[in-house]
Amino acid sequence: MKVKDILRKKDSTVRCIGPRNTIKEAIQMLVEYNIGSLLVTDDEKIVGIISERDILRLCNSDVTAVATAPVESYMTKDVIIGTPDDDIDAVMAVMTEKKIRHLPILDGQNVVGLISIGDVVKSQLHESEHHVHYLRDYIMRA
Repeated sequence: MKVKDILRKKDSTVRCIGPRNTIKEAIQMLVEYNIGSLLVTDDEKIVGIISERDILRLCNSDVTAVATAPVESYMTKDVIIGTPDDDIDAVMAVMTEKKIRHLPILDGQNVVGLISIGDVVKSQLHESEHHVHYLRDYIMRA
C-alpha cells in the first residue's frame, strides 16, 4: 500500500499558518478545524510545522507567551516529508523512529496532503483485515 492510497480516502485540505502568526492564532485554528498540526508556510514555501505537542512544550515553560509568541519561535523547522509513492511500511517506520505524528506529503514542490500516524495505522489495520478475510476463505475451501 502507498501513501496515495491513504490520500484518496481523506480530505486533501491542508491547513497552513504563517511564521509570524501567534501561537494563540495557531491554537484557534487547531481547535476550529479539530486537527493536530499546521504547516507553517511563507510565500507558499514550507518553513516548518507546528503541532499540539510543540504548543504544550511552550505552555509548560511559559504559558503567558502563548498570546504573543510567533509560531516561528516554536515550530519544528526541519520538516520531514513524504511523497504519494512512498510505501506505508516505510512511512510508518520513519514516523515511529523520528517520533512524529504528522507527515506532509509533497508531489514535487506541491503539498498534496498531510497524513497522521492514525491514518497510517488505520490503513495497516484495514490491510491486515483484508488479508485475514482471504486467508479464512482459503482455509474454508481447503
